[in-house]
Amino acid sequence: MQKVKTRLLDGDDIDRTLSRMAMQIVEHNHGVENLAIIGIYTGGVYLAQRIQVLIQEQFGINLPTGSLDITLYRDDWSLATQNPVVKKTAIDFALQDKAVVLVDDVVYTGRTIRAALDAIMDLGRPRCIQLAALVDRGGRELPIQPDYTGLDVQVGMGEHVHVLLREHDGVDEVVLVRQE
Repeated sequence: MQKVKTRLLDGDDIDRTLSRMAMQIVEHNHGVENLAIIGIYTGGVYLAQRIQVLIQEQFGINLPTGSLDITLYRDDWSLATQNPVVKKTAIDFALQDKAVVLVDDVVYTGRTIRAALDAIMDLGRPRCIQLAALVDRGGRELPIQPDYTGLDVQVGMGEHVHVLLREHDGVDEVVLVRQE
């Protein structure tokens, strides 16, 4: 079977989308006071860092940003492997009274976000938690919806969305992959 790729976003599209999402985050939160950005490993960390830079450049502030590993919070980690690879959670600021924006590359079933919510609540009690996702591919199993979305795409059986980011993959693009 051959894999067929359809490019959904290129590097310029991703840059424009992140700029729009950054401004929506600021507008929705009535500014940047008590705002924090936390990326979920792996792609969400890079996207959170980019959003942080966009907001900081626009408003000249130091925006608290962190990274979150949810490996041991997943409800399926023992099914995937007996030796999970745990990355470092790096949140060096208090969550109390913060409007926390969780950032992920793709939202699908909602299980990753559920795990991230559990992890965040173990670290503190933010004022609110919002979700930003570059791609919403539908197919939810849990009642979780992003507050900020770059691209909505309906994905069929046998199709997958791959987000490639220059920090990790050397190129920026979002592709839809399907078996033929």
